[in-house]
Amino acid sequence: MTSLIHVGVFSTSVAVLIGTIIVSLTRPDCTAIRENNEGFKLCVTSMRGVKDLSHLNITSVPSLSNETQYLDISYNVIQTLEGTEFSGLSQLCFLNAAHCGLREISATVFTHTPALKILNISNNDLAFIPDISLKQLKILDLANNRYTSYELPASFQNFTKLDFLSLGSAAALSVSYGDFDALMNVSVQHLFLGAGTHWQKYEPGSLAKVKSLKKLSLFASFCGTFGMFENLLVDLNVTQAKMLRVISLFPDSCNVSDDPFKNLRTMPFIQNLTLENTWINSTFMVVFMKNVWVSPLHQLSFVNITYNEDTPDGFNLPPINHTINLSSVIFNGVNHYQYRYPTINMSFEAASRLTYLKFSGTGMNILPCRVMTALPSLQILDLSDNLLSESGFWWTPCSRSSVFPKLRKLSLSRNRFSSLSFISQKTHQMNSLESLDLSFNSIHLDGDCYWPAQLTELRLGNNNLGNSVFAYLSSDFEKIDLSKTGITSITQKDLTRFSKLTHLTLSSNSIQVIPVDLSVPALLSLHIDQNAITSISREVLAGLPRLQKLKVGGNPFVCSCDSYWFITAFNKSLLMDWPLDYTCSTPLSFAGLPLSEYKPSELSCEMWLQAAVALPVLIVISAAVGLVFHKCDGAWYTKMLWVWIRMKRRGKKRSNILNNASFSYHAFISYSNQDSDWVDAHLVPTLEGAGFSLCVHERDFVPGEWIIDNIINCVESSYKTLFVLSKHFVQSEWCNYELFFAQHRAISVHRDSLVFILLEPIPTDSLPKKYLRLRSLLRQQTYLEWPKDDRKQQTFWASLKSTLHIADKSVVLKDIALAISDTVPLVADQM
Repeated sequence: MTSLIHVGVFSTSVAVLIGTIIVSLTRPDCTAIRENNEGFKLCVTSMRGVKDLSHLNITSVPSLSNETQYLDISYNVIQTLEGTEFSGLSQLCFLNAAHCGLREISATVFTHTPALKILNISNNDLAFIPDISLKQLKILDLANNRYTSYELPASFQNFTKLDFLSLGSAAALSVSYGDFDALMNVSVQHLFLGAGTHWQKYEPGSLAKVKSLKKLSLFASFCGTFGMFENLLVDLNVTQAKMLRVISLFPDSCNVSDDPFKNLRTMPFIQNLTLENTWINSTFMVVFMKNVWVSPLHQLSFVNITYNEDTPDGFNLPPINHTINLSSVIFNGVNHYQYRYPTINMSFEAASRLTYLKFSGTGMNILPCRVMTALPSLQILDLSDNLLSESGFWWTPCSRSSVFPKLRKLSLSRNRFSSLSFISQKTHQMNSLESLDLSFNSIHLDGDCYWPAQLTELRLGNNNLGNSVFAYLSSDFEKIDLSKTGITSITQKDLTRFSKLTHLTLSSNSIQVIPVDLSVPALLSLHIDQNAITSISREVLAGLPRLQKLKVGGNPFVCSCDSYWFITAFNKSLLMDWPLDYTCSTPLSFAGLPLSEYKPSELSCEMWLQAAVALPVLIVISAAVGLVFHKCDGAWYTKMLWVWIRMKRRGKKRSNILNNASFSYHAFISYSNQDSDWVDAHLVPTLEGAGFSLCVHERDFVPGEWIIDNIINCVESSYKTLFVLSKHFVQSEWCNYELFFAQHRAISVHRDSLVFILLEPIPTDSLPKKYLRLRSLLRQQTYLEWPKDDRKQQTFWASLKSTLHIADKSVVLKDIALAISDTVPLVADQM
């Protein structure tokens, strides 16, 4: 059965087509050398080892750290690479020196870089293929230089680990039989050959020597010399290569009258063929596809092609009456010049075994009706990067009894779909659909969604959906992609319905915290990178018992104890992007530091350890303080502090009563009981005989009162306090109290009320520690010393009496003072 198909592709008369990716017909970038992704993945273990010096207009390689693993010096003005510039770079694994104008590479350069695995010296001015030997090298790009021959140096036979080799020069127009002899025993898997020029000669058998070849990317034109191309295909068949990629095979002006691909019929090993960056017409397509139908090809790809219909009926392929092996067809970027849709007239039985079909970057806005119903084996359909909408995909004129009966995966990414509720209803027509990609559209949450039970995977990335999107998803979903959808937070309530969820992608949102109560028992993979998460707590993973893969890099981590558990104890084998994508954001002192190099101490972050260390330290300190307290009479000073506080409180209560009262005694005598004989025989009789009123504790203390209170009363009621100092005095506890209160009283009234009588010599160094203040007083104040000579004693008494005579006018009868003291409280009570 044949059918006429008008493929829904916009046509235009200009080179640029809306919705179509146009790639210039210069040498394309080598897919095997992905300078960023592949280099980082293969070489970089720490961001400290990455040095990007590209586009700096430097003329030589500066001094570098011996930690350098990844070096990019492309797009500079470096004509020569010297060996000294690479001295010490024993860890260098990736070197990109493309677009530098290189003319010479010193033979000693690579002796300093034994770990080099990726070397890109393409797009330079090298006049010959350099003679280098690197045993670890896996990827080597020498394309777009100025060498005139493809002959490889003998040193290339030492590339025992080489996987990819790119060769190409606009000046090299021929391939000779012995050019690739050095690769005969090298396990190169992928050879990229050519610079887009028209070859003048290819000697048969040249490529047949590369016996390990699995893929050939051929970038050359053979217009008018297709016999040369046929010979190349014969050699490729000898290598048993499985993949052929032909780039710019036909220039725009080429008139293809031959059948350059007729050898496909006899190439049993080729399974994958790609035509890229080339011009083809409908006449060629008919001849070409006849060869494809009878070939062993499983996958056919057209990448960035320009298609022209040079026949009135378009692409018209006769019926096929034999089995076709082709199971995968890819159209990735199609440009055409007609003002009408391309016409394809072919039997759908020819595509009955097709399981994978991709129409991407074609500008398609309407899906042909027959595509939906006449591909019974189709399992994967990719219609990404087109202009499709709901009305163009489910086109009203089409009548459908069965829609994609075996389709399991459908990609509608990068189109113009908008209604999620409408799409959810239409997916019920696809009874086998398991995966749907709606990323990069303009999806709106416009109503309730009813998804088919067999649909288990949904991709909605890069649509502005917000936090409420979870309510529009099916509880049967096992894989959900919500990257860059404007989500600011997730809760356990959002995910509690998804009991079957195994893969969740939330990358590139604004999520700040992973909830500690998050519980998704079936989850195997979680991507939550590129958000606003500052730390990950231990409790988060408790609700993810089956988690096998976690991607959480690119977040602004705080390098503090909040991240201690994640850095030190978390199983890093679960992290897909560790350690390169994990850096400190704050504090500023650690900003930019790789998280793997932040080493917080266990003591500063573990509370139990702090307690375990602090407890014995506290015990030791307490013991030391207790010992010092005991040695320094701390108990006595504490007792004195308490008494002083009581004295202060008592003084405040009586200050208003006795503020203007006179003293009851000229002096209060403080002495040791062992010196009472001298006090009773000399001091008291002499002073009282001279008319002075003295307070003596044995006589004047009030019975029944606390001794401390008696001391305080006597000190406060006396104009002076006489201290009879002797060796016995400094051994008396009560004498120490009396000195303490008298001293504080002298300070409080701002009066020199202390008089010291030295009864016998006392060395100040022999005084106990509790008498430290007395030492100071004896050094600062004048004291009276009791002389043994009778004549000197008269002078002693005279000096002492003169000290007490000043208080005569202030001293009143003791009874009157006590009466006032007793009467005032009664008056106060009556008032």
